Amino acid sequence: MPIKILMVCLGNICRSPLAEGLLASKLPKNKFVVESAGTGNWHVGKQPDERSIAVAKKNGLDISHQRGKHFSVSDFDAYDYIYVMDNSNYNDVITMAKNEDQKSKVKLILNELFPGENVDVPDPYYGSQFGFDSVYKMLDETCDIIAEKLIATHS
Repeated sequence: MPIKILMVCLGNICRSPLAEGLLASKLPKNKFVVESAGTGNWHVGKQPDERSIAVAKKNGLDISHQRGKHFSVSDFDAYDYIYVMDNSNYNDVITMAKNEDQKSKVKLILNELFPGENVDVPDPYYGSQFGFDSVYKMLDETCDIIAEKLIATHS
């Protein structure tokens, strides 16, 4: 049974699809499954933002096959790890948790890079392409750390 990881942001079209693609590219596919979801449901079934697709492609990743999904309570049972992109997403997801076990699965993703600082991955949606490049770089560094830890823990 593979270890399942869920990346969560607000709309599931900018940050979490990038995080999904990045982490999946760093983990053995036979041991890990990485997916993403949004706390909002506006983009269910849609491709990631074209700027996320472009920055991923520029860096050798294809995320165009991904489709938006809405985070649901059943995701606590379906996934072993849930990484959220910012404090607002964290609060939205934690509010849905039914117990401490579910809450313990939820982590702010940048705490892997900046332990205990509760730094948000900025939402690049309303900004320029530069914001997407910046988010990609930040998530790439963080996913290196997460992949190392997951491989060490589950090998």
